[in-house]
Amino acid sequence: MTPYADEPATNKLDSRAQSYLATVRQDLERIAKAAHYNPCAILGTRKHPPDSPLLLYSPDTLELSLEVSPESSPESSQEQPGHALPRVGDSDFFIYTGDLQALPRHYRVRRLDTQQRISRFHDPYSFPPQISDYDLHLFSEGRHFHIYNILGAHFRCIDGIDGIHFATWAPNAERVSVIGDFNHWDGRRHPMCSRGPSGVWELFIPGLPQGTLYKYEIRNRDSGAILTKTDPYSQQMELRPRTASVATQPPPHQWQDDAWMAARADREWLHEPLSIYECHLGSWQRDAEGRFLNYRELAHRLVAYLRETGFSHLQLMPITEHPLDASWGYQTTGYYAPTSRFGEANEFRYFVDYCHSHGIGVLLDWVPAHFPKDEHGLARFDGSALYEHEDPRRGEHRDWGTLIYNYGRNEVKNFLLASALYWLEEFHIDGLRVDAVASMLYLDYSRQEGDWLPNTHGGNENLEAIAFLRELNSVVHERFPGALMIAEESTAWPQVTRPVHLGGLGFGMKWNMGWMHDTLNYMQQDPIYRRYSHDQLTFGLLYIFTENFILPFSHDEVVHGKSSLLNKMPGDEWQRFANLRLLYTYMFSYPGKKLLFMGCEFAQGDEWDHDRTLDWYVLQYPLHQGARQLVSDLNRLYRSLPALHRYDFDHEGFEWIDCHDSDQSVLSYLRRAGDEHVLVVLNFTPVIRTGYRIGTPLASAYRVLFNSDSLHYAGSNAGSGEVVMAEETPWMGRPASLCLDLPPLAGLMLVTTT
Repeated sequence: MTPYADEPATNKLDSRAQSYLATVRQDLERIAKAAHYNPCAILGTRKHPPDSPLLLYSPDTLELSLEVSPESSPESSQEQPGHALPRVGDSDFFIYTGDLQALPRHYRVRRLDTQQRISRFHDPYSFPPQISDYDLHLFSEGRHFHIYNILGAHFRCIDGIDGIHFATWAPNAERVSVIGDFNHWDGRRHPMCSRGPSGVWELFIPGLPQGTLYKYEIRNRDSGAILTKTDPYSQQMELRPRTASVATQPPPHQWQDDAWMAARADREWLHEPLSIYECHLGSWQRDAEGRFLNYRELAHRLVAYLRETGFSHLQLMPITEHPLDASWGYQTTGYYAPTSRFGEANEFRYFVDYCHSHGIGVLLDWVPAHFPKDEHGLARFDGSALYEHEDPRRGEHRDWGTLIYNYGRNEVKNFLLASALYWLEEFHIDGLRVDAVASMLYLDYSRQEGDWLPNTHGGNENLEAIAFLRELNSVVHERFPGALMIAEESTAWPQVTRPVHLGGLGFGMKWNMGWMHDTLNYMQQDPIYRRYSHDQLTFGLLYIFTENFILPFSHDEVVHGKSSLLNKMPGDEWQRFANLRLLYTYMFSYPGKKLLFMGCEFAQGDEWDHDRTLDWYVLQYPLHQGARQLVSDLNRLYRSLPALHRYDFDHEGFEWIDCHDSDQSVLSYLRRAGDEHVLVVLNFTPVIRTGYRIGTPLASAYRVLFNSDSLHYAGSNAGSGEVVMAEETPWMGRPASLCLDLPPLAGLMLVTTT
C-alpha cells in the first residue's frame, strides 16, 4: 500500500501533518518498499528537524497508540489509556503531531496487529546511534581489535531500558534490516540506521530476550537483490542445518586458570617440550547412542586420556561454526562462534579452563585462508564481493570451491585479526594453528597458467596476505605473550618462523611437511629396498634448523584413501606394528616438536571417518595396547629429558653419529642439552644386528632407557640388555664406542648411568 492511496483519509490529518507528509513523500514510499537507505532520518524522534511530527511504520497493524504512562509494563494485561495515532492514508504509517516534549524520551507504543494480538514496546527509533565515531574510525583503519564487542548482537541497557544492539558492515547495501523470530522474519519491520561512509548499520531493539534468533536482510543498492545473511560477528549460531544467529549473553565465566596463564606468559616455549594431540571433537568419542558429547563431557574424558598418554597440548580441528560436518570445520561461517554441535560458548570456556587446571594446553585450528560460498554466509555479503575479490582469479580457490579473503581491505583484515584475538582473549586459547598458509602466500597457488593475476611488481607473492600475516603475528605476540602461532605452510617460503622485524612472517612454529612426506615415503617401502632411499631420512637435517619445526602426522595423512598410519607400513601384522613403533621412536627422538592425530597413538587400522567414533575396541588387543603404551612412554621421555626437547630448533641439540649406513638401513645420532646426551640408534630392517659398533662421546656405562621392541609394547624383546659398557676403542672419530645388539625394525635410546 502506498502512503497516499486513500486521499480522503489523508485529508483527515491536520495541516501540520499534511504539510510534513508532503515533504517526505518519497522517503515514505521508499520505506514502504523496504528500500530506504536511512529510515532513521524519518522515523522516531531522532530525525531532523527535531520538531517535525513523529512517524511510525508498522506493517500488519490495525491500531497503534502511544501510551500515556511510560512506567506501564509491557507484560501488563491491563489496558492503558493513550494517544491513538491516525493512519496515513491506507498505508502502514502512523503519525503523531502532538507535543513531542510531553512524550517520554523513549516512549512506549501499543500495537494491535491483524491477528488481534496486542503488544507493547519501546520504539527502537527513539534511541540515538550507539557506536562512536572513534570506533568507526578504528574499524575503517583495520585496527579495532575488539570490534566483536561493537559489531554483532549485544545486550545493552540504554537509559534504563534493556534490549539488543545490532550492528553489521554492509557498505554496498541500500537497506539492511534485522529479521528474526521476534518480527516474523519480516524485513520491513526493523530497518537499520546507516552510519554513512563507514558502511556500518546499527539498531537497538528494546525488550528482546536471551536466545533471540536473528539474521540480516540486505538489499543491494545496485541490483536491488535481497539477501538473507547470518551475522558475521555472531557469537552463537543455531545447530546445523539451521543457520540463524543467536543473540545470547552468558553470565561471566569465573576462570580458574590464573596460574596457568601467568606461567604461560613467562614460559620459554622454544625450549619447552610440545607434544600435541590433534583431535576432531565430533568423532573422538560419542555417547552410547552415537550422539555428540558436549564440551563438558569432552573436557573430562579428554583430559583424563591426555594425562594418561602424556601429551602436553590438545589441538582442536576447527570448532568455529560450520554448516557441513564433512568439511571438518575448515569451511567456517562463524568466526566468533564455537560450534553449537557440542554446546554453548560458556561450556567451551569450561572446556579450556578444565584443560588448563589439569596442565593441558589448548590450541585451535583457525582458517583465514578461505571461506565457503553458502548463501547465508560471507559470500557476496551485501550483494557485492565484500569479503572476497570480485575477480575469481584472485577471489576463488578452484580446488576447494571456496572464496579467498580480500586481505587488502581494512575492514576484512580487521574481521580476521579480531577473530584471532577473540579466541585468545575470550576463551584463553593457548595458540592458533593457521591453516593453509601456503595458499595465502602465493597468488598462483594451485592455479593453471593464465588463471591468476600478478602483484604490482609482476610477481606471484600475495603482498596483502603477507602484510596481514605479519600484522597478525605481531599483534598476537604483543598482546598475548606465550601464545603460540603455528603455520601450516608446505613450501620453501623463507623465514616463516622468524621475527617480523627481521623480515620474517613472525610465526612461532611451522609444520615440517617435507619431513613428514619423506619419512612416510621411506617407511612405506619394503625394508629390502630402503637402502636406496636412505637420503629421505637424512636430507631433512640439511634444513631442520632453518625454521622452528613441528613434526606432524596429522588427519590429512589418514583420509581420502591414504590409509591409516598402521596400514601404510609394509609386511605382515607383526612387521607393520614394529614399523609403526619404529616410526614413532624416530619422530620423538628427532629435532622438532611433535603432533599426532587421534587414533594414531593406538594404531587404528581403519582410515579416520568424521561420521563415527574411533575404533576404541581395538585396545582389547595386545598389539594396539602396546602401541599406545609406547606413545605414552615416548611422551614422558620427551617431556622429562631436556636432551630430547631443549634444543629442538638449534644445532646444539643434535649430532650425527652415523648417517651413512644405508646398506644396513641404520641411523644413529645424539640429542644433547648441555652435558646431557641421549644416544639414539634406529634399525629400519627386520634383521637383528648383533655386535653393531657405534662411536660414543664417553667411555662409560650406558643404560638402555627405551627399546621399541620391548615386550611392554608387544615386541619381541630383542636387542641389548639394560646396561652396556662403552669401550675405550675410538670409532667414527669418537674416543670410545659401544657394541650393541639392534632389535629388528626398532629403535634404542641410551643414556649414561652416571
